[in-house]
Formats: sequence, structure tokens, C-alpha cells
Amino acid sequence: MERSKTPIILIFLILLILIIGVIPNLPHHNGNSKSVSVMQTSSGKNLVIINFDYSVDPGAADMFNSALSGLNKTNTAGVVIEMNTQGGLISSMLQIIHDINHTESIGVPVYTYILTNGFGAYAGSYIAMASTQVWMAGGSVIGPATPTQDTSDFQILMVNLAQEHGHNSTAASLMVTNGATYSYSEAVSNGLVNGYAGSLSHLLAILNLAGYHQNAIGESVFDQFISFISNATVDGLLISFGSLAILLDLYHRTIFMTLLGLGLIILGFLGSQLIDASIVGLVFLVMGSILIFLEFKTGHGIALMAGVVVDIIGTLFLISPQYDLTAQPYSSSYSPSPINDSFIITAILVILIAAFIAYYINRIVKSQVRKPVTGWESMVGSEGAADTDIDPNGWVSLEGVRWKARTEKNQRIEKGERVIVIGINNLTLVVKKVDDSGRTGL
Repeated sequence: MERSKTPIILIFLILLILIIGVIPNLPHHNGNSKSVSVMQTSSGKNLVIINFDYSVDPGAADMFNSALSGLNKTNTAGVVIEMNTQGGLISSMLQIIHDINHTESIGVPVYTYILTNGFGAYAGSYIAMASTQVWMAGGSVIGPATPTQDTSDFQILMVNLAQEHGHNSTAASLMVTNGATYSYSEAVSNGLVNGYAGSLSHLLAILNLAGYHQNAIGESVFDQFISFISNATVDGLLISFGSLAILLDLYHRTIFMTLLGLGLIILGFLGSQLIDASIVGLVFLVMGSILIFLEFKTGHGIALMAGVVVDIIGTLFLISPQYDLTAQPYSSSYSPSPINDSFIITAILVILIAAFIAYYINRIVKSQVRKPVTGWESMVGSEGAADTDIDPNGWVSLEGVRWKARTEKNQRIEKGERVIVIGINNLTLVVKKVDDSGRTGL
């Protein structure tokens, strides 16, 4: 494989792994989530429609904050959250709940509508219970709401949210303690949600909101970027691949790979800060990067592979609040746990990529110490026969070509004896005799 093409292939593989690592966080784009503007009524009020087809993360929290800021009873008839989320960061969930409760406190109702075949799961279920009303479409589900931390604090939170908004607190509590999941019909029958609506237009008709101008809100490009790096798996990948890119540049001597690597590492640590990552996880990631860089000294692949494994362990700790030395209640927590099949597949692919890079570096190291195959230096180590007595000067024959030769330390070699070239001096080969037991003097 040509060395000039290998970095390009590695960059492609890195991007592929990053995409795989973030797939669970990509929006689902449910077909029912699009809003259609209608004529504004004489009241001058808007109806805010928030497309919440994302994971619960800092990008989503920023979207909610931007959408709900500046609203009041005069300019807004209500807010409808079109929900299809399977959870995410607890810290972002709490920010969204705070913004929803503030909006309700100024007299603007907030309705959650879980879309057809959509989810209001894990962190999303808490947000739904914080709404003025919750409505569900066919095929939708709400729950479970189990966090990665101890459930007691979260059970209290869930019960309080349900009671404050008139939802069945017992059914809500079971989503936390027992991991209960309710279909739309079950949730309606036990009073967990307010009712069923087959579509957004159906819901707006029920709520008498159909005549208002609809202001559709989704994540901006910046919010999507924040969401991308607010993923512990992606952050671990960014730091690991950044370190690998810099290591490769030590062999290729190109500024591009170093700049790419530094950029990836900076993004990884920035994302870790956004999710309030575990300090222990960050320490492991730094240790992994150090081991990867040590590969430049060893060249046998062991340090590189060890560094990648340590980085994977660090990523696990990164998303484990129980290992955060500065953790506060709810901090650094997820609902659900981000350790899933996608994480395991990504980890395996990263190890395979690291093994390929280790093999590639090993090839480079071996090529640097290999005997030259062209030029005068390539003759060193070649064997031939003495055409004349060499004492200390004479002639030798190598592969049918006659060369002037001399022995080292004025030794005598008789005609016909096997010789080996040990050096070259002014077009004269320096040779030694090869005895029956093998090469001598080497």
C-alpha cells in the first residue's frame, strides 16, 4: 500500500466510525413532525411548534431555550412539543423542564404531543410529565424512565412533575422504578396522559388552537453541531482519533494530519465539558493518548493498541456519573444508559482500525531499517567468490561481475574461497571469508 494514500484511507475510516458512533443521536424525521403555517388571527398570537425529534442533549436544550425565550400571553397562544425522543442527558433534561415550567408560569400553556410511532422515553418522559397536557398518537409509547444513577431522586422528581400537572403519579412512578412502558391506549386509560390525537391538526382542533399562525422551531445548524459533540462516545472517538492522526504525522511529516488531530482532540474535550463528563474518564483518555504517542518510540504496535483500549475504558467512565469525583445530584447522568449495542460495535471497529494503523506503522519502521536495495549500499551483505588470491588486494566475482576487492585487517583469502561484502571504499569492495560453518566477522 502506498504511504501517500494510507492517510486518506484512514481519514475516511475515522469519519465512518464517527458517523456510526453518533447514529443513535440522529433525528428520526418522523413524517408527522412538519408544521404548516395558516393565516394569522386577529389576536396577533402565534402558536409555537417545537420539533423535538432529537436526543436530549445541550443542542436540544439550547433549541428549547431559544424557542421559549420572549414568549408571553400577549404574543403566544401556546406551545406544542412534537416529541419523538428516546432520552439523553439528565442535565439537559432539567434545563428543558426549567424552561417549560417558566413558560407555564407566565400563562403560556405547553403541550406535549408524542407523534405516531414516536417515543417519549427515558429523559423524554420527564419532559412530557412537565407539560401542561400530554397527548399521544397511534403507535406511540411513553416510558420507561429509568436513569443510570440511583432511582430515588428521579422517582421523587417524576412524581412531583406528574402531580403538579394532573397526571397519574402512580403510573408515572412505575416508569422510574419498574421501567414501565405505556402504549397510547394504556396511558390514556390510566390517566397518565390527557388523551389521543390522530394527527397534529386533530390535536390543534381539540385544543382550539387551529386558527393561530404556526411558528415551527427545530434545531439550528449550531444546535446540531452542539448535539453532535455532546455525545460521550463521539467525544472519546474524537480524542482517540486525534491522537492517532498526530502519531501518523510523526511518520509522514505533514502538517495537515497534525492540525486535524489537534482539532479532533479540542472538539473531544469541548464536548466532554458540555456533558459535564467524569473526571476519571478524562484522566483515562489522557493516559490513552500518552500511550498512543509512545508508539513512536516503540514501533511494535503494543503501546498503540493499549492506548486505544484505555481510551475505550475512559469513554465508559466518561459517561458514568458514579465515577465523577465532583458529581452533584442528577449531574453527568443519562436516561437511558448510552452503553448499548451501537457503543459495543463502535468499540470493536475502533480496535480493528487501531490494529490496522499499528500494522501500517510497523511496516514503516521495518522499511526504515531494511537493507538498501539500490545503489552501492545494496551490495553490502552480498556473497561471491575470490577470482584471485586477495592478500590484501585482489579481485572477486559477484553475480558474474568482477570487482576489485581487499580484505579487512590485511587478511589473506585464497582464490576460489567464498567471500562476503562488508563495506565499500572508493569503488573497492571490503570483503571477509565465509567459512564452512557460515558467515564470519558479522
